Amino acid sequence: MDFSSIRMLAQGVFLFLVLSTMAEGTKPRTILVGDSQGWRAGTNYTQWAIQNSPFHINDTLVFKYPPPGNSTVTQSVYLLPNLWSYITCEFRGAKVLGNASEGDDEGFKVALNESKPYYFASAEGNSYDCLAGLTKFIAVPSTRSTPS
Repeated sequence: MDFSSIRMLAQGVFLFLVLSTMAEGTKPRTILVGDSQGWRAGTNYTQWAIQNSPFHINDTLVFKYPPPGNSTVTQSVYLLPNLWSYITCEFRGAKVLGNASEGDDEGFKVALNESKPYYFASAEGNSYDCLAGLTKFIAVPSTRSTPS
């Protein structure tokens, strides 16, 4: 395992710990991945996930692509089967959640309905962004705590 793989693993473990913490609130959130920029090439979604955590069971992620005419290449969205696939950007066994046209307009939704890690990534450009630690993130929804 080389240094960049170890670094990505450490980022994933850190993200897992951050996202596993519990926060107050009872209503599920609908969260736009990448905020107003949407799902696009060359973006550090690990940072985005940390800023938007914690995620909770029954939250919904919305993947929306940048508007037509934007200079970025449209990125498909995959759900990878495990941490090793995420670290190595191995897309065998991954499920395509949205291709290059499904994130237009209102985008497409992914419900976080299980307490498990969800590994999201894009494989465009020979997985270059994924291997560079970009256009990928982990969401680990936890149960919601009830306000005291």
